[in-house]
Amino acid sequence: MQLEFDEFYRTSRDACLRAVMVSEADRPLAEELVAEAYTRAWTAWPAVRRHPAPAAWVVRTALNTRISWWRRRQREAAIVATARSTATTVEDPTSDPQLLTAVRQLPLRQREVIALRVFLDLDTRTTAAVLGIAQGTVTAHLARAVAALREHLISVDHPEVRP
Repeated sequence: MQLEFDEFYRTSRDACLRAVMVSEADRPLAEELVAEAYTRAWTAWPAVRRHPAPAAWVVRTALNTRISWWRRRQREAAIVATARSTATTVEDPTSDPQLLTAVRQLPLRQREVIALRVFLDLDTRTTAAVLGIAQGTVTAHLARAVAALREHLISVDHPEVRP
């Protein structure tokens, strides 16, 4: 079981980190979220390994952890009345900064679909199962996200061309 998890971690960690970075620009925080998700995956490995897409389980867990962290942080900020300090963003050197900026401007569900379909290369059925939505909804979110990204990137690269 240990060897199986080690192999899963080794082969999926980078893709999971890239997928989480679609929603979380702060690389150190994204790495922390992915590490926490893998810790949870290890503790629940017998169930996680039977999941149709264990890497998607890790990404979803990391994103849920970020949401829980954000909510907890918001409550703390209200009590203490202090703002969260901004960390320096470190991008993945293989990623296009313009593309990541554009993806981060998409609605949450579209970012999640992009993360699972594009960065983890999951099929529509598995993405739908991971997100708990219909396959048609995945397709619709993907189509809207791609259209928005195309429009954004064309307007950035060629401001004289408006779709």
